[in-house]
Amino acid sequence: MNDISTEKHITSSYDRDLEGIQAHIMKMGGLVETAITNAARSLETRDRELAQQVRDGDAAIDALDELITEETARLIALRAPTAGDLRLVLSVMKVSSNLERIGDYAKNIAKRTTVIAASNPVNDSAASLRRMAREVERMLKDALDAYVQRDAELAADVIERDHDVDQMYNALFREFLTFMAEDPRSITTCMHLHFIAKNVERMGDHVTAIAEQVVYLVTGERPTEERPKADVTSTSL
Repeated sequence: MNDISTEKHITSSYDRDLEGIQAHIMKMGGLVETAITNAARSLETRDRELAQQVRDGDAAIDALDELITEETARLIALRAPTAGDLRLVLSVMKVSSNLERIGDYAKNIAKRTTVIAASNPVNDSAASLRRMAREVERMLKDALDAYVQRDAELAADVIERDHDVDQMYNALFREFLTFMAEDPRSITTCMHLHFIAKNVERMGDHVTAIAEQVVYLVTGERPTEERPKADVTSTSL
């Protein structure tokens, strides 16, 4: 009886530790969603103060990533999880890493926003970038919901939607090339806007990586089909 009681105690402690780590993941996800929203809004409204808030807020995202890494490493060392549980623990680390990178891209957008705030607008590109960022934010919300609910179908849907983000990026890239060709004075601003668009596109890639982790977590297998990238800009230069 004592052995059984001890085993139940260990299992209960493991579950509590894992729940705590996953709570950190959801908190981190919420901070990243807010960072995406505020970075895109600060760009569209040229709000330098809001952009600075995004830059300052990245420290909290980084701190959570470090905390999750430390706690998952300790969990592995102390609890020696079995194969199925180990897959879950490792997926937590990978989700956290992808969230941290998305936060970095939001911070990068905010940095460029402060640079271009004083320049002339380039058509409605800021609004287009915000729509693109909003789609990535929706993808992230669904990816995190899929993670919590262990919903492989929702995760697969998120993976498919990254194609739409790539198409938005391609359209903006072509638009910026046209503006730079027609008005050389817009080159500096367009280059900054292009890098912002690329950051948003890369956010979509990291959200997709989170969704792929969900598929792996639920099925034990990686998505079988190689996902073709719709970003064709590298062949346009």
